[in-house]
Amino acid sequence: MQTARHQRGISYVEVLAAVIIIAVAVVPATNAIRGSLDVAEADNQATVDHYRLMSKMEEVLAEPFAAVAAAAAGPTVATAYSDAAGSADRRLVFVAPYDGDNADADNDAFTGGDPDLLWIKVEIEGSASFLQTLSTDR
Repeated sequence: MQTARHQRGISYVEVLAAVIIIAVAVVPATNAIRGSLDVAEADNQATVDHYRLMSKMEEVLAEPFAAVAAAAAGPTVATAYSDAAGSADRRLVFVAPYDGDNADADNDAFTGGDPDLLWIKVEIEGSASFLQTLSTDR
């Protein structure tokens, strides 16, 4: 009569197979985590940029309308409201009279501007981040 032999413990081959499976699975899992961390970092920078742009826009809008209108230099020329040259993540401020009623019928918002309507744009130099608004003296 033969006695049944029961296995006790885990064999070396089984341990080796488990380690290989775990090692193969760790690489894609690590890449997935790294990707989501990169997205979080980019989103954080976009949020910081947005609040910096809002801060500068509020700073300009808090100025008297006449002072901002006097600084208007056109839609492509940065005004004195911009951050100092050489600043990190420099914010550029553009101010121009805005043709809201298109009275000159040329469909160009920056020719024949209305005297009481200004276009204001704040952008971070060298990036695609910007805010723009219209301001009126009324």
